[in-house]
Amino acid sequence: MHHLPPLSSTNTLGPMFCRPQLRKPQLRKPLALLIGAVAMTAGAAQAETITVATVNNNDMVIMQSLTEEFEKAHPDITLDWVVLEENVLRQRMTTDIATQGGQFDVMTIGSYEVPIWAERGWLVPLDNLPEDYQESDLLKPVRDGLSHDGVLNALPFYAESSMLYYRTDLFEQAGIEMPEQPTWQQVHDWAETLHDPENNVSGICLRGKPGWGENMAFVSTLVNTFGGRWFDMDWNPEINSEAWQNAISFYVDLLNNYGPAGATSNGFNENLALFSRGNCAMWVDATSAAGKLFNPDESKVADRLGFAPAPVAETPKGSHWLWAWSLAIPASSNSPDAARTFITWATSQDYVNLVGETQGWTSVPPGTRQSTYDNENYQQAAPFAGFVVDAINAADPLDSSLEPNPYVGVQFVGIPEFQAVGTQVGQMVASALSGDTSVEQALSAAQNATERTMKRAGYPK
Repeated sequence: MHHLPPLSSTNTLGPMFCRPQLRKPQLRKPLALLIGAVAMTAGAAQAETITVATVNNNDMVIMQSLTEEFEKAHPDITLDWVVLEENVLRQRMTTDIATQGGQFDVMTIGSYEVPIWAERGWLVPLDNLPEDYQESDLLKPVRDGLSHDGVLNALPFYAESSMLYYRTDLFEQAGIEMPEQPTWQQVHDWAETLHDPENNVSGICLRGKPGWGENMAFVSTLVNTFGGRWFDMDWNPEINSEAWQNAISFYVDLLNNYGPAGATSNGFNENLALFSRGNCAMWVDATSAAGKLFNPDESKVADRLGFAPAPVAETPKGSHWLWAWSLAIPASSNSPDAARTFITWATSQDYVNLVGETQGWTSVPPGTRQSTYDNENYQQAAPFAGFVVDAINAADPLDSSLEPNPYVGVQFVGIPEFQAVGTQVGQMVASALSGDTSVEQALSAAQNATERTMKRAGYPK
């Protein structure tokens, strides 16, 4: 916002009143300026402030940096930002929405929360979007995941699947050729070969920070491809199954032997920083990291970066996830119209173009619009573009495990209880990774805790 300086700091009125010889017509201009200044000040005072809560990921940091662009185009709306670490954001959002606290006008939530919160009437439905928003341009898997009864309840800011990133220079030096579809056993062997702590290079980096959307987002896909699932068809937990035991034992062994020190502190952002500095030979995580890693201004490995599909073990099912960070309006917002104006701007084709032109095309929010992937500028700047959109379209939340399951979701279970379940299990998996408990003890405790939670919630239903 640009406010006029106080009238006392200008000479607008001083000369006018000390020269009585001025003719009357000449008084009109300064008086008009005064009236205009008062009107503008009043207009500025009436600007509606909306509070936007978002996660501290790179794409959202860029969105926040473009505040002035939005406010310039919409002088009647001021943005107030609350930017939080992922686990903290989720906790704050959930508490506020469940209590109808009204602290936020825009919430950054994901594919897990949207259908659950929409069903409870906690979100403002986003029907009758402006024609120029081009809703049909949104990728169908993303659009479907954010809809309830056929109506969008959040607009996708960026969407992602998961993939394997690797250092092509280290692979070439070791004589390793990346196959079209890597396996987890191959990844283990490569990590062993490439692990070089003396030169500050870990064989592999993976999420270890506990949280249903942190370590468990990755761990769930690992369990899927090892043949496991969260629940059987009668909603009985299977966390102490052989598939879970094999997957978590593999994960703990891999990270403890060939991962960075203190892995239980590393989530998405921490591993992104490690990989972009050259401290990881491999990293399996979100496709949304590709833009930053391929940007030479942001990444030291931009010129030696390879990518491949997320690894598989017993089955390819559920090996790569599907997620959309999205902007939603809580029903408790006092400024839903202004919030709607902002979220349609921030998720529009025009916004994608604005980021591409001002920040570089590798920095545009990925995974939401077909037009992004049809854009020649993006295709030239982002060699991963086609790969990512194929991965998003191939992820199947309705068929994510070797054995049939009763839930929707690849790296999460689409029921309200999963936030508690996933958080509990994530803490227990982290305790096994840190060596505070054995894998068997951790999974037994996770199984018991999940059984209690599900029983209290009235499952099976």
